[in-house]
Amino acid sequence: MTESGFILFDTAIGRCGLAWSPAGLKAVQLPEASDGKGLERLKQFRDLEPGEPPAWVAQAVASIRAHLASGRVDLSGIELDYSAVPPFEASVYREARRIPAGSTLSYGELASRLGDRNQARAVGQALGRNPWPIVIPCHRVTASAGRTGGFSAPGGTATKLKLLEIEGALAAETLPLFRAPV
Repeated sequence: MTESGFILFDTAIGRCGLAWSPAGLKAVQLPEASDGKGLERLKQFRDLEPGEPPAWVAQAVASIRAHLASGRVDLSGIELDYSAVPPFEASVYREARRIPAGSTLSYGELASRLGDRNQARAVGQALGRNPWPIVIPCHRVTASAGRTGGFSAPGGTATKLKLLEIEGALAAETLPLFRAPV
């Protein structure tokens, strides 16, 4: 076992990766076109080497695998290393982490939860830099009027839609376009 490192592992949607430190996960990598591309992204953490994960990382791998197979595993207990994340982005990620599987919020709604709906664009930019896709469920944040919005992880919006489908968030009654007015 290594205190810090990275690994690639198979899931229902392809080969994912994790980088970790003693403080928590440093990054989650969604499937790339090849293992080489995935390793290249994880090697941005130059101080890390591939290694045997400690028990808490092995549990994170198992939880992510199970979630990507069923959409029903809570990932909120996975420890994250926020040390390289600016404060505003950290607040966006912590709030996005509260969105339950099967649900979506718009960028504006998430900005409102942070105290300023006018920060919707800044929220979107922060989510575009999310180092922990799936664990911080940025795929659950959509544009207004039921539009998908972007997704900066590999595969772009196709991956976002796949994740929402796995979680059951694409049922017509769950999409903003079909919600009853309040």
